[in-house]
Amino acid sequence: MPSTLHAVILAAALSLLSPTAGAQSPAINPLLVKPVNALSAEEVRGMQQRLLDWPQLQHYRAENAALPVAVPGQPRVVFFGDSITEGWGRTGSATFFAGKGYLNRGISGQTTAQMLLRFRQDVIALQPAVVVILAGTNDIAGNTGPASQAMIEDNLHSMVELAKAHGIAVVLSSVLPVSEYPWQPGVQPAPKVRALNAALQRYAGQQKLVYLDYYTPLANHEGGLDKALADDGVHPTAAGYARMAPLAEAAIAQALRAAR
Repeated sequence: MPSTLHAVILAAALSLLSPTAGAQSPAINPLLVKPVNALSAEEVRGMQQRLLDWPQLQHYRAENAALPVAVPGQPRVVFFGDSITEGWGRTGSATFFAGKGYLNRGISGQTTAQMLLRFRQDVIALQPAVVVILAGTNDIAGNTGPASQAMIEDNLHSMVELAKAHGIAVVLSSVLPVSEYPWQPGVQPAPKVRALNAALQRYAGQQKLVYLDYYTPLANHEGGLDKALADDGVHPTAAGYARMAPLAEAAIAQALRAAR
């Protein structure tokens, strides 16, 4: 197959599967800013990799395999999410709950559909006492195509059901406030975020889950994040994470108490 035609087919497939793949990271999908025939070999290889491993199961595979046995008396907690989770800091780093033994399993740009596919590998197989799920903003942004609120809820409900079936306590987080996505202007996400969070809070109550409300203490009058808390209006700064951390700690403690 001629290389140019191959690139066209690859680009078309990627646009259907993940029109803004990786958009939550500083890197911009090259298809958004370049014609297909201007893509470099490296950019094509990157898109091929995303097509071959859409849920990005390889991302934490080696790290999961090397994970030591849980420390007695230190409940294992997995933070499961997208770049807002991943950007909190690497597992074991000083910026991510130092000394707690918490595990970060966030992947930039992911939607709930991708997360559901890797839930068994990156959560269940690690045998945590608690999973903190934070997801949905990339679905609203349309990172892997249009997604209705019902679709987002279905994926999150499935994650909850899987966790409960394996004896893992769930902390279900609200979506963070956002008034505009830099990589997807015109979406007007603020009312969609509020509606989704209201549904998640109701569901958490029905299922007796701990609901972690990040939205209320972070939102400004526009339903977004101030620059002090998120430079780009989406990804928390150190100040944003500092406000989130005690909320997460309190929610985890509540979930552990309820599980006893």
